[in-house]
Amino acid sequence: MPLTLIDTPEALVSYLTTSGLGDAKPICAIDTEADSLHRHRESLCLVQFAAGEDCLLIDPLAINDLSALGTFLERAVVWMHGADYDMTMLKREFGSLPATVYDTQIGARLLGVRRFGLGDLVLHYFGIELAKAYQKADWGKRPLTPKMVDYALNDVRYLLPMADKIVADLRAKGRYEWFEQSCQAARKKVLEREEGREDVWRIQGSGKFDPHTLACLRALWYWRDNEAALWDRPSFMVATNRDLIEWSATMADRHTIALPRHYRPDRVKRFSQLPAAIAALPEAEWPACVKLQRRKRDRDFERKVEQLLGVRDQAASALDIEGSLIASRAVLEGIAAGELEPTTALLPWQLGILQLPQGV
Repeated sequence: MPLTLIDTPEALVSYLTTSGLGDAKPICAIDTEADSLHRHRESLCLVQFAAGEDCLLIDPLAINDLSALGTFLERAVVWMHGADYDMTMLKREFGSLPATVYDTQIGARLLGVRRFGLGDLVLHYFGIELAKAYQKADWGKRPLTPKMVDYALNDVRYLLPMADKIVADLRAKGRYEWFEQSCQAARKKVLEREEGREDVWRIQGSGKFDPHTLACLRALWYWRDNEAALWDRPSFMVATNRDLIEWSATMADRHTIALPRHYRPDRVKRFSQLPAAIAALPEAEWPACVKLQRRKRDRDFERKVEQLLGVRDQAASALDIEGSLIASRAVLEGIAAGELEPTTALLPWQLGILQLPQGV
């Protein structure tokens, strides 16, 4: 019977050292499952792993030491699909990322595929339709049901054979170097991304708030975070970001906030203490407004943007790929405004396609 679940440190070490994975650069496929939809603090709950003929699950909730996997990944060539989230989870767990991460989603998009979800690509390349029933499952629960195991294994079962097909097509179209550059840039982005910033409470919609309203928002955000921690549920289950934006403005105007009726008395009591705490806060401790540099949007700027968009869209049409893969509108606007240097904002393959005209 094939191995499908590794749930002890000894079994993990044994598998990684005795199953033919001793090459200098072993090739594997990885996916991860977390419990962000069900817990306050997101945890890595499952690692799906495929290599050669093997397809199995590694249980981080049962294994208190995953260092053997981290060491293995340091020398592995790792394939993922939609790799940003999975790379983020691996970075949190191990403090680093595999030296080489390839993303089947990036490869498919560079081939011109417009429906590039994992299920779409498995159907496209293998004619197999994957079940979607467990996309929002609670992966922190144990034991896993047989259907959950099968669903999880399917996330990596087809990645390596799919990778072979995608690489062959990329090479045939002369786009493999584009793929490598794009995957390297995606990995670098995750490595350089800062987590746990101090002003995490500055949510979308608060950009025009005055300092007093920002003080209300900050207090509400930390109240929500504390309630979520006490309940061990995601913050959005306590209150949405939209709620916080509306409540901040209402609280700043010293009006009464109508809380949801299902709130427990103790939660309501803690909420009721916020206005007095904000009133007692000295103005010097109110958050400062973030001053955004406004871009001058004159006729010359608009002409440059439209010129760049025209070049991009013409090239994208000829290549039969999405224009945003070559350059997003935001990047092109930054270049037109002189805020971004093309050689740092764009990858070599993107620069080669755009062939930016003089004066831009």
